Amino acid sequence: MRSTKGIVQLAQTSKAYLLNFLKTTSRDGDIRTPKCLDGYNDSSFGKYAVVQPWLVSEKLVVPAYIPQPSYSQSGIPKSGPKTPEIKDEYQIESMRQSCKLASRILCQVNTLIKPGITTDFVDREVHEMIIGNGAYPSPLNYRGFPKSVCTSVNNIACHGIPDNRPLQEGDILNVDITVYLNGYHGDCSAMFQVGEVDSEGKRLIRVTELCLKSAIEICKPNEHFCNIGNIIEEIANKHNLNVIPGLLGHGIGTYFHGAPDIYHFANNFPEKMKTGMTFTIEPALSQGSTQIEILEDGWTTCTIDNSRTAQAEHTILITDIGCEVLTL
Repeated sequence: MRSTKGIVQLAQTSKAYLLNFLKTTSRDGDIRTPKCLDGYNDSSFGKYAVVQPWLVSEKLVVPAYIPQPSYSQSGIPKSGPKTPEIKDEYQIESMRQSCKLASRILCQVNTLIKPGITTDFVDREVHEMIIGNGAYPSPLNYRGFPKSVCTSVNNIACHGIPDNRPLQEGDILNVDITVYLNGYHGDCSAMFQVGEVDSEGKRLIRVTELCLKSAIEICKPNEHFCNIGNIIEEIANKHNLNVIPGLLGHGIGTYFHGAPDIYHFANNFPEKMKTGMTFTIEPALSQGSTQIEILEDGWTTCTIDNSRTAQAEHTILITDIGCEVLTL
């Protein structure tokens, strides 16, 4: 079970999760900053390359005519709301548009993924898609993040920085896309397979997607947020996989991150969903340890035992009768 210390640290730092992951709390409350080892894994976790960061190219440029968030130059975002925002019809329609664009671009990523291409190439292509639609790539310069998307391969749990490592046959990777369109952020991510992936990698992806789908299905007015984490952990454990507790969903709107915080592990926090709330659900599952380590670049986060992870994400809206997945 998560220690009390771990929960307190997580609650205090969770407001800027996903891209504001400057410190990482493990299930035991530990914070570590090691390096991943380079190599190849062939064990009960499956057969795959153990990834470490490669060379990162310069930031890409967004044309000045595209509306940009407050942090685009300073790197410092304005704080999101401390209590969940109830959006009106105009705000909801704005969210639909930003989320629709993010989803459409994410769907096009699959045509890019193949052995030999680099995640830096994926970043450039997605960057061009986003600005070509008059939007800003939300991760770019968010607290100094140097790229327009996050690409997390194999043992990299989240916040992987696109670099010049060629993707290899058998890799799995999460591509996380957020766009800022007409003043609102839309956020989603999905897993991709490079060539032929081993059976354990495919199972990890399948169960992660099932966790996300099952969590979305329970969302409705007056539902406890804690049941998102309860159902995700139940499904993960049933399949002998583990929820990484330090990776949270979040409220989203004109702000990239704000209330509510969405915990993907079993909990009994009392807050309830209300009509008009928008937030992300993005469970991350590990084949092995729930402990994660942040590397020297201040962003790249990997499992301490080099086990693979998978993550999937949607932005949802609570409606009068249930919920709407805005990023479908």
